[in-house]
Formats: sequence, structure tokens, C-alpha cells
Amino acid sequence: MNGTLVDPIHAILGLPLLAAAALTLMPSHRMAAKVNILAAFGTFLATTQLFLHRPEPTALVFIDDFNIYLVVLTAFVAFTSSMFSADYIQHEVDIGKLPPIYLRFYSAMFQLLTFSMLLALVSNNLGLMWVAVEAATLTTVVMVSVYRTREAIEAAWKYFILASVGIALALFGTILIYLAAQPVMGPSLEAMAWAAILPHAPQMAPELLNLAFVFLLVGYGTKVGLFPLHAWLPDAHSEGPTPISAVLSGLLLNVALYAVIRFKMLLAANGAALSPGPLMIAIGLTSLLFAAVMLYRRRDIKRLFAYSSIEHMGIVTFAFGMGGPLANFAGLLHMAMHSLTKSAIFFTVGHIAQVKGTQRMSEIGGLTASHPWLGWTFVIAVLAIAGLPPFGLFMSEFVLVTSTFARAPALAILLVLGLLVAFGAMVLRVQSLAFGAVVGPTEGNTVRLRLSLLPILVHLGLVLAAGLWLPAPLVAWFQAVARQLG
Repeated sequence: MNGTLVDPIHAILGLPLLAAAALTLMPSHRMAAKVNILAAFGTFLATTQLFLHRPEPTALVFIDDFNIYLVVLTAFVAFTSSMFSADYIQHEVDIGKLPPIYLRFYSAMFQLLTFSMLLALVSNNLGLMWVAVEAATLTTVVMVSVYRTREAIEAAWKYFILASVGIALALFGTILIYLAAQPVMGPSLEAMAWAAILPHAPQMAPELLNLAFVFLLVGYGTKVGLFPLHAWLPDAHSEGPTPISAVLSGLLLNVALYAVIRFKMLLAANGAALSPGPLMIAIGLTSLLFAAVMLYRRRDIKRLFAYSSIEHMGIVTFAFGMGGPLANFAGLLHMAMHSLTKSAIFFTVGHIAQVKGTQRMSEIGGLTASHPWLGWTFVIAVLAIAGLPPFGLFMSEFVLVTSTFARAPALAILLVLGLLVAFGAMVLRVQSLAFGAVVGPTEGNTVRLRLSLLPILVHLGLVLAAGLWLPAPLVAWFQAVARQLG
């Protein structure tokens, strides 16, 4: 079916796009929330079909071993986030924090964001991927500002400006890649297609590839939230709805980093080009150390975990910068484990903010005493994100540290230092929030809370299972992708 999309891709991209169009016409936010969940579930089911039937590459889309797991992961977390979002948003409406009129396009924007992320992941065309990432940016801006407060609008504007600057730099880098491919492949659409460009990368001008990668790393790195390009991320997390924080940290950062890794593969295939590894190692390690220190200075619980996202994106960037089978394996596993764990944490934090009526950590305390289910779930989630065994993040960090020690002991020491500093900050915060004196209200909407615990428990269950045992086929598949990434 050359030149056309096959059925799985039709469903993966068509369902969220059609749902977004239908949801704009739906006046009831309650009905819109249900349709949002059904559409997200349908999209997730469609992505699982890729394991059974992988479509042939076309000029616009392709599926390979690398992006298939990110496509499924993105659809799954979008589905669980839509489940959490329904009760969360309804509670915001019930307490008068969010007028129903502001929700006119909320569910539609949620589906449009899902469509944009999935389109970026399956794009075979460099330009189409850039358009998809830009569409995700614009959609997120609308969702961050949904509360219409001064702080929310300011955070959305800041995100729009910084992300737009970054995406403009990424566009320039994309154009440079095309200019490098054109003399080798001719002025055709193939010169913009990943599947066609990669085999010809050794013949491309290394000078253009070097310059392009710098712009692409800075441009897409802004979307990843890497230091010093991170300034938008804490504001967007703290002022936007918590379900969007979960999607931002758990999914959108992965999509931007996916783009960086794809371009890294082009440079790695050209022996005369600049090695992208040292640049990624430097910016990844700097992001980790910076975020680890900044965790001690946060006063807002959502900002705290926004900086945690910067920390973990730094770890993943460092892993792919190191390269090699083990480090790439650790990076792939860490991306998946972070997505599941961080979204679960934001689900938990959303409930904490609702039952306590605040995001300020000084006004939250004793959660295990005042709200035992919520408090102990929060403790487990924080231990998971801190990288303690037996959770999946411990496995990925352990593999990364051991492989780095074998190749670059000095870098491994800095890596361990950053992990320990961040771990100390998490332990310090969980002690006061979960085990300190009870602070704030002790009553909450327990029925809705327990129903909304399902996505949290599913995510944490998967992270725990991955830490205890990875099926042999999954390990073999991760190893194959790690070798592919170089």
C-alpha cells in the first residue's frame, strides 16, 4: 500500500482527530469527559495492533522498533490520564474553581494533543514531525491557561514564547538537514524522510550535519526542558490542570527527546561528523545536577515534581549521550518507567491539592494520618521516582551507573552524586508531607478519590513489576533497539 496509510495508522491518528472535532461541539463537560475516555481507550487499542501488523513505511509515516513502544506508551498514558481527568475536572467544577464555560474545548484539546504527539512519533517526514511538535505546543498553551487566572495566563504565555523560540531553532536545524541530504538524494520528498535519509547519512556534508544538530539539540531540547532551556516547565506544571502536568511530564518531554535521538542517529552514521555524545552528556549531566539542587528550594508541590522531570530527562539524555548497548538500554527503560511513575505522581499530587485545598507544601502535612490511602500511595510513588528498589527506575539507573563506571568513572561519580542529591531531596519532602504533623483539612471526597486511584495503582503496579521481572522477549526487544541507536 505504498503512498497510503494502512488501517492501524488510520485508527491511531484518525480516532483522536475525529474525537477532537466532535468534542468541540459537545456542550456538556460531563458527556465530553466520557467521550474523551472512550476515544483515548480506542486509540490505545489501535496502537496495540502494531504488534500484530506493522505497516510498511510511506513518505509520511513509518513504524520501527524504536518508535513503536513510545506510540503504545503515549496512547496508554493518555488513556489513563483521561480517566483521571474526568473526576479531577469535575471536582474543580464542583468547588467553583473552574467554571464550566472554560471547559468548552478542554476535552477537544486533550484529544488534539494526543493526536499531535502520536503524529510526531510516527512521522517519517522531518517537516511533518516538526509541524506535529509545534501543534502539540500550541495545544498545550491553551490547556495550561484553562483556569484563566493571571498566573495561569502568564505561565501559558511564557511557555508559548520559550517553546516557540525553541521550535523555530528546530525548524532551522531541520532545513539544514534537508540541505545536507539534497545533494546526495536529489530535491525530492525522500530527502525529508527518516527511512530514506539514514542509509545516505555517511555521504552527507558533515559540516551541515554538525550545525544542524546544534540547532536541533537546542530547539527540541527546549521542549524537553533541559537546563538552561527549562524556564517554562515549572510554571506550566504549577499553573495548569494536573492532568496536563501528567501528560507534559510523562509524554510530551519524551516526544521532543525522541526527535533529538533520531537526529543523533544521523550524525552517528556519518564518521566525519561531530560526535553528538559529548554534547548530550554535558547537557544531560548539567540538567541532572541543577535539578537535584533545585529540588531543595521548592515550596509548591507541583513545581517540586516539575524539577524532578528535568532531573529525569537529564538522566535519559545522559544515557543516550553515552550510547552503546547498555546505556541505550537504560535510557529506553528509563523513558518508559519515568512516564508511568511521573504521571502517577501527578495524579496523586492532584488529589492532594484538592483534598488540602492548596499546592503549598507548608500547608500540607501528615497525609498518611489524615488520608491514609492517598498518603501511602504518595509515599510509594515518591520512593519509585527516587529510584529505590524494587521499582523499575532503580533497574534503569543501576544499569546506567554500572555501564558508565566501566567506561568513564569520573562521569559515573558525577552521575551518582546527582542521583544521591535528588534522592535526599525526595526523602526530605516525603517525611514532612506524609509523616509530619497533620496540616490542612482532614476530610475529602473519599468516594471519588478511591475511584480515581485506579490509574495510579495501575501505573505503579507496572513500574513495580518491571523492577522485579522483565519478560525475556521485552528484554530482547530493548536490546535490539539499543543496538539500533548506536
